[in-house]
Amino acid sequence: MAFDFGLKQIGVAIGNCLLATTQPLAILKARDGIPDWQAVGNLLEEWQPDLLLVGNPLNMDGTESELGARSRKFGNRLHGRFGLPVEFADERLTSFEAKQDLAASGHSGDYKAQPIDSYAAELILKSWMRSAGG
Repeated sequence: MAFDFGLKQIGVAIGNCLLATTQPLAILKARDGIPDWQAVGNLLEEWQPDLLLVGNPLNMDGTESELGARSRKFGNRLHGRFGLPVEFADERLTSFEAKQDLAASGHSGDYKAQPIDSYAAELILKSWMRSAGG
């Protein structure tokens, strides 16, 4: 299960490494990066993932960003609360790529009305599955 961390919203996607499939799941509302932990727990209970993948928004030069530090804290809290292994994945440009992909498929461009966070989480997961993780 992958998370696209944000301060107001956290996108969630699920994947299966054996079948090489992914799908966007949900967008969790967050308050200053803190989600409704019960909602997270419900998703984990429903989908039973083996691994939690958290996008790490690095700066373009590869250094950790301020949001990246918050993302790591979120990942550490996931592990602490639910006891599942957590990995971090470079997510540079995934929101940009998500916007391009969705625009090509007819998205209105109104990202407040039609958020892309769960699709960005799916891109993080796909990229991870293509590389070392999957």
